[in-house]
Amino acid sequence: MEIPAIVGAGLVVIGAGIGIGRIGGSAMEAIARQPEATGKIQTAMLIAAALIEGIGFAALFAVN
Repeated sequence: MEIPAIVGAGLVVIGAGIGIGRIGGSAMEAIARQPEATGKIQTAMLIAAALIEGIGFAALFAVN
């Protein structure tokens, strides 16, 4: 493995963590504003977080 690949994978993982954190925070704000839409908000949040996490895993596996 080369150093630039490792640094790039690390940046992708950090970006994925930040993205998932922002999704969670925004979902909590949305639920606080519209509690009746909790189910729809949680579903959308989980799908988006799973897609972002998949990209993070793909970046890790691409380095190996």
